[in-house]
Amino acid sequence: MTLNKLRNIGIAAHIDAGKTTVTERILFFTGINRKMGEVHDGQATMDFMKQEQERGITIASAAISTSWNDHSINIIDTPGHVDFTIEVERSLRVIDGMVALFCAVSGVEPQSETVWHQADRYKVPRIAFVNKMDRSGADFYGAIEQMNEYLDANAVAFQMPMGYEENFAGIIDLFEMKAHTFDDTSRYINEIPEEHLEKAQELRGSLIEKLAEFDEELMELFFEEKEIPAELLKKVARFATLKLLITPVFTGSAYKNKGVQMLLDAVVDFLPSPIDVGAIVGQNVDDEEKTCTRNPSIKDPFSALAFKLINDPYVGQQTFIRIFSGQLESGMPILNTTKGKKERIGRIFRIKAKEREEIKNAGPGDIVALVGLKSTKTGDTLCQIDSPILLENIHIPPPVIEMKILPEKLKDQEKLGIALSKLVNEDPSFNVRFDEETFETIVAGMGELHLEIIIDRLKDEFKVDVIVGEPSVSLRETFTVEKTGRHRFAKQSGGKGQFAEIEFRIEPNHGNGFEFVDQIKGGSIPNEYIPSVKKGILKTLEEGVLAGYPVVDVKVVLIDGKFHPVDSSDYAFQACASILFKECFMKAQPVLLEPLMKIEINTPDDYIGNVVGDMNKRRGKIESMRRYRKGSQKLNGFVPLMEMFGYATSLRNVSSGRANYSMEFNRYEPVSKQVQEKVLKEVAEKKRLRDGK
Repeated sequence: MTLNKLRNIGIAAHIDAGKTTVTERILFFTGINRKMGEVHDGQATMDFMKQEQERGITIASAAISTSWNDHSINIIDTPGHVDFTIEVERSLRVIDGMVALFCAVSGVEPQSETVWHQADRYKVPRIAFVNKMDRSGADFYGAIEQMNEYLDANAVAFQMPMGYEENFAGIIDLFEMKAHTFDDTSRYINEIPEEHLEKAQELRGSLIEKLAEFDEELMELFFEEKEIPAELLKKVARFATLKLLITPVFTGSAYKNKGVQMLLDAVVDFLPSPIDVGAIVGQNVDDEEKTCTRNPSIKDPFSALAFKLINDPYVGQQTFIRIFSGQLESGMPILNTTKGKKERIGRIFRIKAKEREEIKNAGPGDIVALVGLKSTKTGDTLCQIDSPILLENIHIPPPVIEMKILPEKLKDQEKLGIALSKLVNEDPSFNVRFDEETFETIVAGMGELHLEIIIDRLKDEFKVDVIVGEPSVSLRETFTVEKTGRHRFAKQSGGKGQFAEIEFRIEPNHGNGFEFVDQIKGGSIPNEYIPSVKKGILKTLEEGVLAGYPVVDVKVVLIDGKFHPVDSSDYAFQACASILFKECFMKAQPVLLEPLMKIEINTPDDYIGNVVGDMNKRRGKIESMRRYRKGSQKLNGFVPLMEMFGYATSLRNVSSGRANYSMEFNRYEPVSKQVQEKVLKEVAEKKRLRDGK
């Protein structure tokens, strides 16, 4: 198979838009499955985790390979729930094109916006599929309007539906101007019925007018009102899609088997091959200022990105990779440039959801799973040993919610530790830390559902029963003014002493994380101890200063210091840096930061006052409203996560069970003075009880 006949695509959308159902239908119509799995009865091929089947949602992105019209298609089905946004993020990093799904009733939902902006960041060409046209309240043109208004999608209808809701009879292809109708497994192509012809001609005119902007030949034919061949239209449409100038919109009802074959045609016709995407650019390992490229060719050196790890009970740890260039063979030695370590390839598998097929080699564009890698984690670059390259890593959002866990049986402590380390390897948005003072294990994730799934997996997969504490918000610490300080660390206890003296300045570094600047002149601190200073600061950032929460957004400028030729050591400079940082931090007007969530509430008009009033009590702020459907509104705003525990029950009460909501992490914001005082008081009380005072 040639590379221009390969498509690596992701299917992404808001929860309940029908992603997994669409994928199941694709697998049926491409011959992978003999029968169609359903989400509601727990039989979906792509939702093979026990937790996915119980909840009827996708949790982990699943990969599968299939073919259509002489083209190979690798599909990644991603979750729609915001708690698993890392799965979408890492999938978008390795796919070439995306199918964005929208529910014809709900239109653009919050997670649709999140996924769309993630795809913008990676410049992924995409097509849109407006699903569920058979549902009550379906509105194809309304969905396109919302895509343009809220996503700036430049969405253009490439098809039109014939009827709505229970009268949804089929789809008109605006390129060939033919009507497609469907039964359970077949489609039929006929002339367009008279009652739909005028609307179809009007939409085709709009389509041609839009595409004429991107091609002179098409523009001439359009102005001269000559017949335009469908092939020319498709060629220009493909160009505009790949350049992200337009978003083609298709439609159907996956559950009723209408429009899926046409969507597959669109994937082949309009989404890119690895050849269209072209060379990938990475960093030169020997010189950070320089870049190097790898073409999607078997002749270029091997390069790939690891984007997912899973623990398989039969073969052990599987590392999913996307190959960008060169050829990979089992037994081949490779380099992990992110870690600076060599690896050896064990077995290579092509994955078909939970099934796998062992292969001897893989090439550019392939998405495969490797067994036998020891050091590789999500986001690591793998490459040929003699041609190193470092590819862009995967953006990992910070965890916002945490809880304490401990094993029910003390003898399971080690077992729990092993299980948690495997889960952290799989999911970079899941964090674990051990509190040395309280001897408690604290897990942190993207939301309550995320941690609930983790606890379920500990019990089901790893056979560790745990006692779980109440979830709490994962706060951060920072400071608001610049401060300079100097500290001398000197200890003498007979024999060799410990000596270090440091002067540095700390500056707020809002939104830019940690930055360390070395301005030492004249060797007042030897080069060998500069990393020790940085290490001491980093350790303190992790432990926190004000209330034991991680410190973020800090710039440290190392100015001066002193050393002793005998008594100075790595330990002395680490300890000195830690003490000085704490002193400066406490004088720099420290503040606690809390996660601020972006929230969208869908509510009938009758309950808007109740919903807004309840949100105000939670320190939330509604910033805009827009029409959801007749008699309903979407309220958009921001609210501190700290105030949102138990909100689902409260919203049911104030809306008689008729409103629903979704929220996602937006940013960290300083807490109010009153909230800060309350949190610090609670921390002090816990410390007092722990110390027995």
